[in-house]
Amino acid sequence: MTNSELPSTFDEPIDLAIIGGTGLYNLACLKPVAVLPPMQTPWGLTSSPITISVVIGGANKFTVAFVSRHGVDHEYPPTKVPFRANMAAIKRLQAKAVLSFSAVGSLQEHIKPRDFVLPQQLIDRTKGIRASSYFNEVGLVGHVGFGNPFSKSFADFIYQFKDVLENQDAPEQPCLMHYDPETTVVCMEGPQFSTRAESKMYKMFGGDIINMSVIPEAKLARELELPYQMVCMSTDYDAWRDHEEAVTVNAVFGHLANNGRNANALAARIIQEMAKEIPEFMKTGDGLTGTAKMSIATKKDVMAPETLDNIRFLFPEY
Repeated sequence: MTNSELPSTFDEPIDLAIIGGTGLYNLACLKPVAVLPPMQTPWGLTSSPITISVVIGGANKFTVAFVSRHGVDHEYPPTKVPFRANMAAIKRLQAKAVLSFSAVGSLQEHIKPRDFVLPQQLIDRTKGIRASSYFNEVGLVGHVGFGNPFSKSFADFIYQFKDVLENQDAPEQPCLMHYDPETTVVCMEGPQFSTRAESKMYKMFGGDIINMSVIPEAKLARELELPYQMVCMSTDYDAWRDHEEAVTVNAVFGHLANNGRNANALAARIIQEMAKEIPEFMKTGDGLTGTAKMSIATKKDVMAPETLDNIRFLFPEY
């Protein structure tokens, strides 16, 4: 059955949502069971159709939803990605966690192109032109905690599968997975890459890697009480190395194929292991359940009907 022949609705809860490129849709361990058209939310349409798949041959039914962040044909630049719609749709599908993949530039010598990174901290250098909250409208004010923007429990789970990474073009130069509590991703606005001065500044800030996608994705996941971890795939050394050419699209593309193979291998391993036994952080909500409800400072009786409807779209149980 082709994707065009699959059902366009799916009425069961999702276990895991994955945000990334279209290559992740075609994992050998998964069988697509539905393709939802771009979902309409109070914050617009999602950036792509949502492919729903189930693990093949698993003892337990495990369901995965895939969203293409930049669209099926990479038509959305970083600033224009409908982040709020994407994350709202994932919440509406009742996902238990969000696994995100993103290409990044390296700001540190020890993080080579083709290495993977599990950041635990971030620095927001976007310019305030991206809608980054569901609780930032007149008549609805909310302040969620964001001191630890990623899920350590999720990162711990992913890190145990670091052995899947390979460098198929140069097997003698292994690809590594970097992970510690201080590993920091910088998010810049784009779509241009950094100047050399900016790149050196981000390095001085303590940044380890840089991308254009983690904000507001991570912030929205936190407001939605969803455990969230980004897997960052290094493609270049950004622009801080004076003795080398600054990053270009051609340089990035040179590493994308190997990174794509590794992303597929890692995603497949994560999914298969989760299908054997759902991790505890997904069962319990990773300590986030109820945090959004407690963060809202505005009284219900002064919220507009549309505002309340938006909250109910995200949290029908509240």
